[in-house]
Amino acid sequence: MTKPTPDRNPSGAGEHQPQRVRLPGFVPDQEIGLGDAIKRASSYFGARPCGGCERRRVALNRWMTFGGGTRR
Repeated sequence: MTKPTPDRNPSGAGEHQPQRVRLPGFVPDQEIGLGDAIKRASSYFGARPCGGCERRRVALNRWMTFGGGTRR
């Protein structure tokens, strides 16, 4: 017999909130997604984005965001 899995989104909203990581002094006060951070770093080194890069950027932004400043 298998164990029931817990409901990860009890509100039933369909979309979960991204994981938020606070990095004061490392990123600006406004939030930045993981995909946007990777895009900035790769474009700095001269990598040219493709269509797959844009899809990955959006997916990574939904997964994790970084913010600076104080905890609210």
